[in-house]
Amino acid sequence: MKDRIIAFLQNENKSNAQFAEEIGVQPSGISHIISGRNNPSLDFVIKMLHRYPSLSADWLLFGHGSMYKHLDQPTLFDEKPGNFDSKPVKEESGIGVDPLPHSALKEPENNPEREAGDDERYTETERKLIRVLFFYSDKTFTEYLPS
Repeated sequence: MKDRIIAFLQNENKSNAQFAEEIGVQPSGISHIISGRNNPSLDFVIKMLHRYPSLSADWLLFGHGSMYKHLDQPTLFDEKPGNFDSKPVKEESGIGVDPLPHSALKEPENNPEREAGDDERYTETERKLIRVLFFYSDKTFTEYLPS
């Protein structure tokens, strides 16, 4: 099991000290397990699996299967019905339009219904485009940085 713990730490790019802090054990305990002096306790394994829920217990304990469970985690573009009102965004020239009309970006003048936190809202003249990301269905993306 120590080899799998070492492989996990390398895959997660974690130091022994970072890992120990994250799962709530002494750094010396990690060192003793990595060196082979001690075997991991049940408490250690439970803490590790609790802190990293995507880690496969079958892989950690027995070396079977892959390191991580195959969880159906939502991606940026997954739609969950009922979570929010989603309206399709029109496309013009192959590029999605801004879902907010430009009039929504302007600060309303003399609006008595303004809330206290509205003073921090940016107006259209204070906003500047710094980066645009296009995500494609083949899980690639293109970044546009205006000059």
